[in-house]
Amino acid sequence: MLQVIPDAERYRFQSDWLDTRWHFSFDHYHDPKNISFGPLRVFNDDVIAAGGGFPMHSHREMEIVTYVISGALEHRDSLGNTGQIRPGEIQRMSAGTGIRHSEYNASETDPLHLVQLWILPAEEHLSPSWEQRQFSLEARTGKLLPIAIPVSAGSSSKEPGGGKLESSVVHIHQDAFIFTSLLRPGESVTHRLASGRRAYLFLISGQLRVNGKPLRAGDQARISGETSLQMDNPAGSAGASDFLLLDMP
Repeated sequence: MLQVIPDAERYRFQSDWLDTRWHFSFDHYHDPKNISFGPLRVFNDDVIAAGGGFPMHSHREMEIVTYVISGALEHRDSLGNTGQIRPGEIQRMSAGTGIRHSEYNASETDPLHLVQLWILPAEEHLSPSWEQRQFSLEARTGKLLPIAIPVSAGSSSKEPGGGKLESSVVHIHQDAFIFTSLLRPGESVTHRLASGRRAYLFLISGQLRVNGKPLRAGDQARISGETSLQMDNPAGSAGASDFLLLDMP
């Protein structure tokens, strides 16, 4: 089954510094029919105004993955980690038994656009930890580039579908993979799903067909019971298709 949820159906919340779209129940938004998809519990698409952000707050028992689309995010946490996340980088924070952190737009003039995913860990009571990696534009153009893999997968392991794993990945405490891709008009990629696996796709920009079903920017696809995914950017489209794909139990 391949369920496409259009951009317009995402829950939207706006404040003086935040314009966000939540894919699942979160904070004051509660829909008992839309709590999670497998271990994926939160998928927030945030635009944070210049100087805005989230002050120090706490998390427990969650794998938190942050992917910046444009701008720069300033991160600080109770483990002593500080720094910025920019496009071409991915950050993983394992909250484990408890961690505190803050997240702010690093710019006083430009907006910040990011997506943040919360994934339920396969094991509880882990020690909190943090990790950040870089990847290049070229490495994700015309292919599916793994940027997050299970902790159990070593550097010599194979990704689902058989490709060799890249070194520029973060490691999450769940049997889940996150891929990024940028397809130019006329390009396509294929991803095979093992038995019992599901997939989640978010189209950041452009247009895309997934097993023949069209998606536009902001759309998501929740996929189960499929063995193969064919993703293509139609020839003659106006620009590149920029998307994230999750492969999960």
